[in-house]
Amino acid sequence: MSDSATNNKSEEADKRQREKVEQLLARAPALGSGSVVLADGRRLDYGVRAAFVPIAQGGIDAQRGELQAAVFTIAYSVAPQDGRPRPVCFAFNGGPGSSSVWLHFGALGPKRVPINDDGTMPRAPYTLVDNPLTWLEHFDLVFIDPPHTGYSLAVNDAARKTLLSVDGDVDALAEAMRAWLASNGRFGAALYLAGESYGTTRGAALADKMLDLGLALDGVILVSCAMDLQTLVFAPRNDLPYALFLPAFANVAQFHGRLKGSLAESSESARSAAEAFVAEDYVGALHLGARLDGRARARIEKRVAELTGLPPQLVQEKNLRISEQTFFFEALRDEGRIVGRLEARVTGPMAASRTRDWEFDPGIEAIAAPYTTAALAYYAALGIPTETRYEVLSREVNLGWKWTRGSGQGMHEANGFTCTSIDLGRALRRNPHLRVFAASGRYDLGTPYSASDWSLAQLDVPAEVMARVTHRYYDAGHMFYTRPADLQQLKADLASWLG
Repeated sequence: MSDSATNNKSEEADKRQREKVEQLLARAPALGSGSVVLADGRRLDYGVRAAFVPIAQGGIDAQRGELQAAVFTIAYSVAPQDGRPRPVCFAFNGGPGSSSVWLHFGALGPKRVPINDDGTMPRAPYTLVDNPLTWLEHFDLVFIDPPHTGYSLAVNDAARKTLLSVDGDVDALAEAMRAWLASNGRFGAALYLAGESYGTTRGAALADKMLDLGLALDGVILVSCAMDLQTLVFAPRNDLPYALFLPAFANVAQFHGRLKGSLAESSESARSAAEAFVAEDYVGALHLGARLDGRARARIEKRVAELTGLPPQLVQEKNLRISEQTFFFEALRDEGRIVGRLEARVTGPMAASRTRDWEFDPGIEAIAAPYTTAALAYYAALGIPTETRYEVLSREVNLGWKWTRGSGQGMHEANGFTCTSIDLGRALRRNPHLRVFAASGRYDLGTPYSASDWSLAQLDVPAEVMARVTHRYYDAGHMFYTRPADLQQLKADLASWLG
């Protein structure tokens, strides 16, 4: 095919894509209403508004103001009781490549998807039930699906490439929030945002970005933190995750009955022992590498094996370094089970060949179908046109993501791990009223609680500013709110934090 034919085909595809985006933006909002009885017995009446907001390009060049995307939002509002505007909380999930259904129908919204208490997959039919612990009690809620998740769509291929990046995504979500506030007349309301997983990556950066737009957040809620990818990515010459995952491994190993002696008595005893070992011995041993003498090495090997329940021979073979993939496949190998990543209480059967290929995550499989089915049925009942597929989780977005920030050309930018905790620290120093609430599941092996501890402790803020940061823990996985006891505790902790 000639270059001119290729260009013509690309231009035609871009034209069709633009037409789709313009059609989405031209749609009238889907409106609804409902009521929910809160945990304290009060009835809350609310309105629902599902609509697309336009994302315009920023900057100062000739492209400023050009349409980039149509972003899908679904908002819940309650009539103010005292004449004062209610706070607004924007919410999104992560991935990157995930829609907002998990927070929407798991914890925050007035409807939720019931999941088995132990994290396993319930049987169909999958339905929604009222959520008496909805955050709508405290704020009006706006759920945002980033570009190429949910129904959201970029205007052309060039815009898609820009938006599917750390900085492009932050710019787009900031504009989505600004556009929603403008179109709904909500400037002046107290503003909060809640992000989960990669949603905390973008949320930390948005706390700073929104200040650049003249919009100050009152609070940032970080569910299952992923602000510092260096804490989560097992890569050559990066020993940090090996140390930070170990307490979470110990916690999970204790749950599955793989520990002995005092370590087996409780999850707390296993975590505490692992945290002490990491701080007092393990970090130093990893730092020494080949300089670690034989007796010290044998002692470290033995303790890592005790804390993880793995064979000492395996710890020796792995050079003292247990990655998440090693733990998933080896922790319960003698039982023929793999450990879930996002919900480590849940396990799945290995293939008969006992392969170590990561084909699926038992933790996410347990909730994917229930959430997807229930969400699609809800959107259809609300009157949202369903001729376009709703992207709950887009692997294509995840694989196409640009992880470098800035120009990506400098040595620091090109070689470094994505980090937005720097942005959050700066926002905390810039905005004296900004507070942070972080929430971690102890059975999350995607963003372990112990890695979040480190990330929050490294915020570049003085002690009096750090006092505005709160971290709470729950006894389930990444989406710990699927466990009813943790959903209730999260709501109580949120209410206490709000004051």
